[in-house]
Amino acid sequence: MSVATLSHWQRGRSQPERSQSLQAIDALEPMLGLESGTLRSLLGPHRPRGRALAHDPTAARCVYGDKSDLEQALGEAFAHFNADTQLLVSHETMTLDEYRSIREITVTNVLRAVSAGARQVTVVHFLDAQPSDDVDIVVRNGELTGRQFVPDLCSVVADISFGRPLARNETAVVDYTIRIGRTSMTSHSHERRIRDPLRSYLLHVRFHPLALPAHCHYYYRERLGDEPRDRHRVELDASHAAHVLPVKCPPGVYGLEWEWE
Repeated sequence: MSVATLSHWQRGRSQPERSQSLQAIDALEPMLGLESGTLRSLLGPHRPRGRALAHDPTAARCVYGDKSDLEQALGEAFAHFNADTQLLVSHETMTLDEYRSIREITVTNVLRAVSAGARQVTVVHFLDAQPSDDVDIVVRNGELTGRQFVPDLCSVVADISFGRPLARNETAVVDYTIRIGRTSMTSHSHERRIRDPLRSYLLHVRFHPLALPAHCHYYYRERLGDEPRDRHRVELDASHAAHVLPVKCPPGVYGLEWEWE
């Protein structure tokens, strides 16, 4: 079992359900000096799958890829990844420093509860490299209730609460910033994998005046590994920033890449 899976069990983000996971629970009991069946007796009923077609792990893998970094970071929680909410609108701003590295990620998401009782959303971000300092997360709309850094994947996993359970079809705004310590890795692109159709997605990349790229290009792929479609050049504006705003976005991979002198 992966360390991420064990961590999610401990924190209550997911629980063992598959036969392999239950065997692992049985194996843990003697290691912990517990009687047989002690851990299994603590398990609740299987979590409801709700919106099975839209959140089926097999369908999600069409976008994220088989055994993706996201699935590795979430462990068994991947099967229920934000299954009680639907992302409607997303706005991401990436800020690069004079060393050509992404130092800040600001995100505003508008979500809708697809079932009554939705309480939180889980966000996952993959960094170019492990920073020298801690990764800081500041939540403006919502409440940070859990965070984890997975060094092997250079990923940040955070749980953001809505503050109260939502009614079905009720919307919520989640707004947060991830501040990244300095790294020696040069950034060349940012992409967003979208599982459900979005009304709009704004990707905004701000470059430092002392480190401007030679070219920027937008691209779209239906799934990881596909050849890019709709690739076109994007010009910098007067604020040294590039942005793209696709609307009525089907599931897939949306990205912006840039080339340095």
